[in-house]
Amino acid sequence: MAGPLGTVGAAAGVFAGTNVDDLIVLTVLFLSARAGGKPKVWHVWAGQYAGIAALVAVSAAAALGLTVVPDRWVGLLGLVPIALGVRGLVAALRSRSSGGEEPPVVAGGPWSVAAVTIANGADNISVYTPMLRTIGLTASLVTVAVFAVLVAAWCAAGSWLGSHGRVVALVRGYGHWLVPGVFVLIGTVIVLESGLLF
Repeated sequence: MAGPLGTVGAAAGVFAGTNVDDLIVLTVLFLSARAGGKPKVWHVWAGQYAGIAALVAVSAAAALGLTVVPDRWVGLLGLVPIALGVRGLVAALRSRSSGGEEPPVVAGGPWSVAAVTIANGADNISVYTPMLRTIGLTASLVTVAVFAVLVAAWCAAGSWLGSHGRVVALVRGYGHWLVPGVFVLIGTVIVLESGLLF
């Protein structure tokens, strides 16, 4: 049986391994916040925490044998970032046709950030569920605490990556297309990797 340090190390490894792609999403969200003011920076933090909390809660429920949705249907969550991205692209087209200059808006509040986090991390459930089922209550609580600390580290890293002046300037200039396009791409990858279509 692993000791407390072993549990902390394993939790950190699992979180990092399952959330590397989330750094890209966070960076895009922080870039959008700095370039256009939406979502607000605190929306990204709050939404990320809410999204990860939801993923852990669903994993814990599944670990207790409460799984009611087949794994491949989880891929439908990929439609969330696709819808947000398409909405952003439509807004960009309307803004261009009217000659306006609106900032790129993909996620407009903490709940839409949480929805993107959940959609992007839906595959995490397949990793967290067996882990939480086998490590026991105390180790599960330590794991959740480690996840909470690492969410802050991920947000800080995404904020730092999204704070470079040249990148922010690029997003200000092309964010109308770039930010929504990234979200459509992320959603498409989620749907394709879920095996839902094949």
